[in-house]
Amino acid sequence: MKKKYIADIVPLNEEFIGTSAHGTAEFTQDENNLHIKIEMFDTPSKTQHWEHFHGFPDGKDAQIATMKQDINHDGLVDLPETETVSGTTMVPFDNAPHEMNVPNDNYPVSDADGHFAYEMDVPLDQLQAKFKSVFGTDELELAKRVIYVHGVPESLKLPDTVSGEVADYDAHVTLPIATGKIRAID
Repeated sequence: MKKKYIADIVPLNEEFIGTSAHGTAEFTQDENNLHIKIEMFDTPSKTQHWEHFHGFPDGKDAQIATMKQDINHDGLVDLPETETVSGTTMVPFDNAPHEMNVPNDNYPVSDADGHFAYEMDVPLDQLQAKFKSVFGTDELELAKRVIYVHGVPESLKLPDTVSGEVADYDAHVTLPIATGKIRAID
C-alpha cells in the first residue's frame, strides 16, 4: 500500500539572503521504495543546496522554524537555532539518502535562475536499516518531520554570530533558506 506525503516549502532567512526560496517536496512510500521529488525556485543561484528531513528521534512532532527561533537576534535563523522546534538532521536528499552521510558534495546545485529539481528512488529496506542503526527505530514517520533546504554563496557576508558548522563545511553551506512541514495526503 502506497503512502503519499507532501511539503510546501516556504522561505526562511529571505530578507538577509535576498531571495525567497520556495518549492514543493513529494514523498511516495511503498513496501520497497521511497520516491522523493523536490523542486525549488528562487534559491541563491549556482549554489549547492543541502536538503534533508529533520525530526526528533523520540517521535515528537517536528515543526518548521520561523524568525521566532532567532535566539541571538542577529536577523538569521541558523542551523542550531532550528533544533528546538525541528529536531536534528536525519536523512539527506543527496545521491544516496539510504547511506545517511550528511556532509558531502553530492547535493543539487541551482541554475542561474535559482531553480533545481531533485528526484530519487531510495531502497526502503536499506534506508530503514540505517535509520534504525542511527536513531533506534526503522519508522521514518514522515508526517512528523520537516524538510530544510540550506545553502548560500560563500560571497554572502554572514554575521560572526551565525553558526552551524558540520565537518569541514561552514555556515554558508548549512544556513537554512527554506523549510516545510511534511504532511500525509490521501
